[in-house]
Amino acid sequence: MTLIPVPAPDPGTAGPPRAYARLRVDEPVVQARLANGETGWLLSRYDDVRAAFADPRLVRPLLSAWPVREGAQPPACLPTFLEMTGGQHHRVRRAVLPLFTRPRLRFMVPRIRAIADGLVDVMTGAGTTADLVPSFVEPLPLRVLCETVGLPYEDRDTFLPHTLTLLSAAGLPMDDVLAALYALQDYASELVSRKEHEPDDSYICLLLSRLTRDDVVSFVVTMLMAGYKTNIQHTGNALLVLLTHPGQLGLLRADPARIPTAVEELLRYVPLMNAINILVAQEDLTLRGRRIRAGDAVLPVIASANRDPAAFTDPDDLDLARSPNPHTTFGRGPHHCTGAHLTRLQLTVALEVLLRRLPGLQLDEPPDVIPWDESTPLRAPARLLVRWDR
Repeated sequence: MTLIPVPAPDPGTAGPPRAYARLRVDEPVVQARLANGETGWLLSRYDDVRAAFADPRLVRPLLSAWPVREGAQPPACLPTFLEMTGGQHHRVRRAVLPLFTRPRLRFMVPRIRAIADGLVDVMTGAGTTADLVPSFVEPLPLRVLCETVGLPYEDRDTFLPHTLTLLSAAGLPMDDVLAALYALQDYASELVSRKEHEPDDSYICLLLSRLTRDDVVSFVVTMLMAGYKTNIQHTGNALLVLLTHPGQLGLLRADPARIPTAVEELLRYVPLMNAINILVAQEDLTLRGRRIRAGDAVLPVIASANRDPAAFTDPDDLDLARSPNPHTTFGRGPHHCTGAHLTRLQLTVALEVLLRRLPGLQLDEPPDVIPWDESTPLRAPARLLVRWDR
């Protein structure tokens, strides 16, 4: 039986890997080896990926307990929101989801705009050139996350290293993963204690009135894992795509009302994550003639599904007016991304501010010399030198 390595994007790109085009045609369900040596069934077609996320027979494993080691007891560890199942997941999701609806998040628009404007103020005060990565792309998502959830921005040097380790978990030894997970849980627990003694109007304090303390700690860990680096990676890649498609960027500049539709296309076109989603079969099942055994890992690949020609016309073309756009970027089913609307809102406001404040925004170096951060599966440009008109 065919066993392939998990496809990797070409160096200097966010992906998706070109190998998925062949797999969608010839081997839509194929065994693949992850960077840590484990194997799983890779799903590359749009319909299969959507079905897998909604299939109750496929369950996210605990980060601390996968891969399973024969005879070993899983270490005691709180499940993140992404790993919760059954009644616990339903209870926590019911409490958290209302905080991230479109109407609830509208109150954040002025604050996100003020953060973005403040970052642009610093750039324009220094001239007509800047590196967008340290000046805008990196600080914006972190400040938005901190203000939304109630994380102290000054704690970033404490929690960020552990967050980055967990995002690379599929390629790291379990001891490293557990050390980072325990450290992040300890930080979250200490932060929740601070909020209990000094309550404020943050989401953490609001949830303390609705959930158990352990649930709130898990919420903080989940937001740090899912709400920070992913948004930095996607924002940087989305800006690079727009800056290398100046004609389409000009259309947005001329008509900002197009930006929300453009954001959906950027979410489809630019992989929000090239990281692998891992599900585990709870019973034997068959997928496209392949026998999946209970305990086998199943790996639905969102980046491939979003380029499937069976679901999208000319999927490898950027079309900022594409509608409808049923991308799978935020997953599906009970674990559909809670922060989806916050991600959309943040990118929408970022584009509105940059196009309004920086007329004639363009790259200030050839795209092929831009260095890339490939230290985690969330590949992104490490530098975006730009210039604009006064």
